[in-house]
Amino acid sequence: MAFASEDIAYHSSNAVYRAPSNRHEADQEALLGKPLDYPAPGLQRPEDRFNGAYIIFFCLGIGGLLPWNFFVTAKEYWAFKLRNCSSPASGKDPEDADILNYFESYLAVASTVPSLLFLVANFLLVNRIRVHVRVLASLSVSLAIFVVMAVLVRVDTSSWTRGFFSIAMACMAIISSSSTIFNSSVYGLTGSFPMRNAQALISGGAMGGTVSAVASLVDLAASSDVRDSALAFFLTAAIFLGLCVGLYLLLPQLEYARYYMRPVVPIHVFSSEDSPPQDAPSTSSVAPASRAVHTPPLGPILKKTAGLGFCAIFLYFITALIFPAISTNIQSMHKGTGSPWTSKFYVPLTVFLLFNFADLCGRQVTAWIQVPGPRSKLLPILAVSRVCLVPLFLLCNYQPRSHLTVVLFQSDIYPILFTCLLGLSNGYLSTLVLMYGPKIVPRELAEATSVVMLFYMSLGLMLGSACAALLEHFV
Repeated sequence: MAFASEDIAYHSSNAVYRAPSNRHEADQEALLGKPLDYPAPGLQRPEDRFNGAYIIFFCLGIGGLLPWNFFVTAKEYWAFKLRNCSSPASGKDPEDADILNYFESYLAVASTVPSLLFLVANFLLVNRIRVHVRVLASLSVSLAIFVVMAVLVRVDTSSWTRGFFSIAMACMAIISSSSTIFNSSVYGLTGSFPMRNAQALISGGAMGGTVSAVASLVDLAASSDVRDSALAFFLTAAIFLGLCVGLYLLLPQLEYARYYMRPVVPIHVFSSEDSPPQDAPSTSSVAPASRAVHTPPLGPILKKTAGLGFCAIFLYFITALIFPAISTNIQSMHKGTGSPWTSKFYVPLTVFLLFNFADLCGRQVTAWIQVPGPRSKLLPILAVSRVCLVPLFLLCNYQPRSHLTVVLFQSDIYPILFTCLLGLSNGYLSTLVLMYGPKIVPRELAEATSVVMLFYMSLGLMLGSACAALLEHFV
């Protein structure tokens, strides 16, 4: 196993990594294959006092995925709005029924497609718009959308259900786009920090899912009106997004953060006949105004991250194929007993909370254990092996089902175990992949590489969401 520690680990120009034994030398080389990053003259590496930067990145990770998680977790609210309760006959409309039954799939597609497009846009904007502008603008847009959704909670949409559905999809697309800009920008920023900070950001994303799942359970228990629950849901998201704005503005005030956020020399792609100077400084002596605006070299980044990219795509493909479209439609075998634990609380508890908590545990483990390494053949093998989870979930009590009539696992313990396995494997393996990506390239390419890694992730999510929508119609 490998341990990341800023005090005792080796420092590369862009990473903190410690290999435990000779059999992992290939993995160590992937992270330590560049000259050591000695402090610039007059600079000493400051300590992260009281883990201030780690906590800030963890909270920013929560805020980065909290909007998407709040949208997805509010299943009862969307069902209430789209059922058109004031017109009992509305459910007879095949189009209305399709919207209601497959809402999670539509929501996932509306989330992942814009995310993919805006990742491409962010890659092009890496060196054209400052990271501070991108982060603060994306947070402001997300905050505004949640205010709009909070207002719509109290609006009677029963006479224009399809119109509300379109608005919800548009809001999800905007939220996804702004969250993508925010996540990729902050994730790129951590590429210049030791690896533990990227781990904090990624683990914070899982905590965001856990927080939203807990909030959903509390709201369901405390309120009999799903509109009250949704209102509290959306207002909580708005408050936390405002908190993220304050925390991000606080980050540059930390000496530790200022050291790693110092500017670097603009990237120059050297040919085989043009080798870089050996004494090239790690900090820039060129005034920002004189730097040429350029697009990061995509080819070398894709070549360097190809293996990790495959793992990222396949990991998130399987996760999106199952969660939330398939897993949220698995019903308790005891639903007819009238117990709220097998009906009202079953999906929020055994799907959203359990998956997100297992995902959080898997991500947090990577703070201490980092095996397999970035060049290990075991990493893609583990990623591909998760495909076995798909038939396991389909053979649980998935409803409605028209073609696959066999329910093999006729106990509620099975989907709980499968969800734990899905969350743990997703959290641990995906965090390793995302942590390794920006560390196997020079520091000046770390932010662009982070965007590419998130592109891999979004591509996997988009493919998984699209296939989930098809799979639901064949079950």
